[in-house]
Amino acid sequence: MAAKSTQRSIGQVLATLKNEFPDISISKIRFLESEGLITPERAPSGYRRYSPDDVERLRYILSVQKNNYLPLKVIREHLDLMDRGMAPPALEPGRPATPPTQLVSAAKPAQAPLRLSRESLLEASGLTDAALEDLERTQIVSTRRGTAYYGREALAIAVAAKRLAEYGIDTRHLRAFKMSADREVGLVEQAIAPHVRRAKSNRDVAAEVTQLVISFHAALVRTAMDR
Repeated sequence: MAAKSTQRSIGQVLATLKNEFPDISISKIRFLESEGLITPERAPSGYRRYSPDDVERLRYILSVQKNNYLPLKVIREHLDLMDRGMAPPALEPGRPATPPTQLVSAAKPAQAPLRLSRESLLEASGLTDAALEDLERTQIVSTRRGTAYYGREALAIAVAAKRLAEYGIDTRHLRAFKMSADREVGLVEQAIAPHVRRAKSNRDVAAEVTQLVISFHAALVRTAMDR
C-alpha cells in the first residue's frame, strides 16, 4: 500500500493554522508566496501542495509577525539564515527585533511594485471595510498615485493599524502620527534640497536620507519606550 501523502492543499493549511492565527486567510498565504517567503510545490493540476516543512515555515512567519511585529524584510533575512542551517536571532516576545547589521545587504535588488485590489488589501491585512474607509478618509492609507491599486506601504500601514487597534490606538492617534510624519518630511525635503540639486540622481539622495530618518526615528521611539 502506498504511503499516505503528507502534502496539504492551501485550504487544509488554512484549517491547520486558523485557531493559532485567526487573521490568516488564503489571500494572505498567497501574498506571502508572492513575496518569496514560502515556495510550495505545484501539482500537475496547478494546485499548490504544502509539505510539513512549508507549514512550519508559514507558522514561523505568522508567529514573528504576530508576536514581534517583524517586517517582511527582516523575516526574509531570518528565513535565509534558516535555509543555510543557521539559527535566526533570538527574539524577545512582543518587541520588534533589529536585524544584525551584517545581514543587511546594500546590493539587494529592488522588489517589484505590489498591486493589491481593495479586496486583497482587506484580506491580507485583516481590516474591516469600515476601518479601511476610516483610514482613507484621513488620508493615512491611499492607492498608488494614478491607479486603483494599493502598494506595499499601504499594506504595511493597514496591517499595523489592525494590530494597533487591538491596543486602543485608533484612527485619531494614527492621524496624529501622520501629521508628525508629514512635518518631518517637510523638514527633510528642505534640508536635502541643496544636495538633491548637486546629485546625479535625486532618487538616490532621497532614498538614502529616507532610510536614515526611518532608522533614526525608530531608535528614538525605542529609546523613549525603554525609559
